[in-house]
Amino acid sequence: MPALHPLADLENQAEFLARHIGPDLGAGSADERHMLDAIGAPSRAALIDAIVPRSIARATPMNLPAPLPEAQALAELKALASRNRVLKSYIGQGYHGTHTPGVILRNILENPAWYTAYTPYQAEISQGRLEALVNFQTMVCDLTGLAIANGSMLDEATAAAEAMTLAKRSVKSKSSTFIVSCDCHPQTIEVVLTRAAPLGITVRVGNVPDLMAECDCFAVLVQYPSTIGMLCGLDVLTTLADNVHARGAALIAAADLLALTLLAEPGSWGADIAIGNTQRFGMPMGAGGPHAAYLACRDEFKRSMPGRLVGVSVDAHGAPAYRLALQTREQHIRREKATSNICTAQVLPAVVASMYAVYHGPTGLTRIARRVACYTAILAAGLRELGYRIPSAYAFDTLAVEVDTATESIMTEACASGANLRLVSPTSVGISLDETTTRADLVAIWSWFATDDQPIPRVEAFEAGIEPLFPATLYRKTEFLTHPVFNTHHSETEMLRYIRSLSDKDLALDRSMIPLGSCTMKLNATAEMIPITWPEFAQVHPFAPANQLAGYAQLNKQLCAWLSQATGYAGISLQPNAGSQGEYAGLLIIRAWHASRGDSHRTICLIPESAHGTNPASAQMAGMQVVVTRCDAEGNIDLADLRAKCEQHRDKLAAIMITYPSTYGVFDPKVKEICALVHEHGGRVYVDGANMNALVGVAAPGEFGGDVSHLNLHKTFCIPHGGGGPGVGPVCVVEDLVPFLPAHRTGNVGGVMSVGAVSAAPLGNAAVLPISWMYMRMMGAEGLKAATETAILSANYIAARLADHYDIHFSGGIDGVKGGGVAHECILDLRPLKETSGVSAEDVAKRLIDYGFHAPTLSFPVAGTLMVEPTESEPLVELDRFCDAMIAIREEIRQIESGAMPRDDNPLKHAPHTAEALLKTDWPHAYSRETAAYPVASLRRGKYWSPVGRVDNVYGDRNLFCSCVPLSEYAQ
Repeated sequence: MPALHPLADLENQAEFLARHIGPDLGAGSADERHMLDAIGAPSRAALIDAIVPRSIARATPMNLPAPLPEAQALAELKALASRNRVLKSYIGQGYHGTHTPGVILRNILENPAWYTAYTPYQAEISQGRLEALVNFQTMVCDLTGLAIANGSMLDEATAAAEAMTLAKRSVKSKSSTFIVSCDCHPQTIEVVLTRAAPLGITVRVGNVPDLMAECDCFAVLVQYPSTIGMLCGLDVLTTLADNVHARGAALIAAADLLALTLLAEPGSWGADIAIGNTQRFGMPMGAGGPHAAYLACRDEFKRSMPGRLVGVSVDAHGAPAYRLALQTREQHIRREKATSNICTAQVLPAVVASMYAVYHGPTGLTRIARRVACYTAILAAGLRELGYRIPSAYAFDTLAVEVDTATESIMTEACASGANLRLVSPTSVGISLDETTTRADLVAIWSWFATDDQPIPRVEAFEAGIEPLFPATLYRKTEFLTHPVFNTHHSETEMLRYIRSLSDKDLALDRSMIPLGSCTMKLNATAEMIPITWPEFAQVHPFAPANQLAGYAQLNKQLCAWLSQATGYAGISLQPNAGSQGEYAGLLIIRAWHASRGDSHRTICLIPESAHGTNPASAQMAGMQVVVTRCDAEGNIDLADLRAKCEQHRDKLAAIMITYPSTYGVFDPKVKEICALVHEHGGRVYVDGANMNALVGVAAPGEFGGDVSHLNLHKTFCIPHGGGGPGVGPVCVVEDLVPFLPAHRTGNVGGVMSVGAVSAAPLGNAAVLPISWMYMRMMGAEGLKAATETAILSANYIAARLADHYDIHFSGGIDGVKGGGVAHECILDLRPLKETSGVSAEDVAKRLIDYGFHAPTLSFPVAGTLMVEPTESEPLVELDRFCDAMIAIREEIRQIESGAMPRDDNPLKHAPHTAEALLKTDWPHAYSRETAAYPVASLRRGKYWSPVGRVDNVYGDRNLFCSCVPLSEYAQ
């Protein structure tokens, strides 16, 4: 008879643990024993005890629910989701129903080749997603009529705030006043007010002509069409633009891209900057996000633009190749002088939006827009027939209907019929139509407004000769989306193959390990991803009544409680929709706390050299002055220098921002002393949570001295990177800072001491929160702790295997631990090799592509190094494959050092090698084609071929192309 097993073992509640963690763990595990032997540690527990300072170790485990298997976790989440009520939404306010084409839903949004990719800093292995982003930029430029657009923003409201600061940097006006039309979306006004305050910008909200008569300004923001659907004539818009420009100021238009297929583009009537949302281009509402916002501007503003910009350059063979352009603008390089702190953007939703435009093309988009506009005209005609007044004669998709005092009864009847209208005022109801609107919907809407004795209008009575409700002068006169990419892939067969051709060019986690330090590219399990497309989560409007969002409210409450257990903090807000926004919110909280005590003069923020790259930029945006503190030779914060800076600035000290473990991959043993020192001098401690993958279950920043942290749910808690976004950056605080957490007046969320709204939607990128919920629910407390320990074990295994070949920078120097003992990431110092061989860290990064790997983080945080983070999800065989590749590359470098290969003609200098280059008759190199293509035998079983050779970054910045133009023009 077979041996009996306890029933609990057979139920296998922790089944997901073994699926998430790559190496086999536990007593008797060959993988764990092999890794520990290589490191020189007797056990995993002993390794953790040696590396993580005992002074910060958790005294008690996290109190989390027992883990569930995948199927049971999904069932529990489905029950939670069912508490949301999915009603037909006519609320508008920047969020609309849309149809995601099935070919895009299945092959992009649900495809790990797209959602597990990383930010395209290594251009050669990112050509597919970069092309999709160039399509996005082209779409935005064409529709707005402006010269240049970036590769997406976080949401429309933060895009408006970024446009505000872009204008402040770029115009001649010396005014500090920003005029905002009262017809802008309420959530946009909220976020602009939040962003302006710490920068000393005065925001005036109201009727624009009246405000311009009263005061000077540096910029004006208008909504086009307005939040309640109003449109004005072209003469009004051009006159406004002329008046703004006469003051040396900029005009910013918050424009609906679908409307711009029919309406005169903002660039044609004088707008300098256009911002908005692409949500209605195929991304579900998702209770507010994620959606790709856009920002486009005049060519003169391009070097001050926030966010990422995709451009076109040439590769080593002269062929066109995409890359991130003008990277010297970005936050991790410019630090406190950065134009923005944006790190994670909304790349995956931007890809969806661009593909929506590719699939429909200009003709299809115009048809959709015209149908919406004509339905709106018919709806208005029927409402007027019923006796209602619509103040605006012109509209695209939204009507504000005057109903005297009947608003409540009409909205109640609509809700009872399964729909939400918008309460604009006590006597006005808003109705927004969209791509999903049908003839039956129009009849239903009329029925809610009709009295018992009134016949309900018929669509057929109005449709003959129906035209949109536009002023005659406001019709668009220019073509758009004329490039072949938007006029080719309109059958599903063509579209499917186009999407596949782009994904084949890229390296994502579905192909190989992505060993990026500081970015935690771990498993994004399919079970975690499944719920994001459930209608109960995806088809909900962010400003629907609270009783329709009960499922989201419960998910929010549970996830915050679990994250509090992981971090040791008392309160959490999930509103920040990126890690950088979580940083910003945290610093605003510290600033507000000081102000509440009469200490508004406390504006100094200490930031160690080892801090995360966004920290200085976030501090600057929060109105703080950055003072850098030194680190010692081991990568720890220099306590003497910190003490001196604290004394020097004791009367003005607001905070210190530390990354823990640091970006150097170091657990600073004096962290509690550092926190106490800053507290002693009146400051608060911000612990950047970018590296929480080394802490969960092992140590908690809220317990060892942190006052505020942000988390990266798109790192530690398994939301995928999506090629550079979406992300979620919850902000976590200790008890006395809870009243200052972000609030959203538009959504009736938050208290009176709150710092205000930091994103457009009350729950930020709500639709991806189920991913982290599923991860924590399936892992449980012990599983999350095991993940942290395995991440540290894997990093130390790599350090041990590579220690004989590369210098391990900033290792902990632990006796008996080969490689010295690192945190969850290790830095390989290649600077000595530059002297002996001429090989740079970039050469090694590009050569790794020939081995089928994405490079580790290049030259950050230390120039000339590679920062490696394997994560807990990579199996031992993949860790060894990476180590074997790095050792083989070191042998190639030794051949250069010995003179066996020339310094200027070797596999590293010419990497990556394309199939086309290898097939040419002429092979001019001093090494063989075999060496170039198959440096290790295993590559013959499955080879990733880089689609382009090494990209010329300098050429791309000197010859800036950021939109689709005929490829022949790139070669000019």
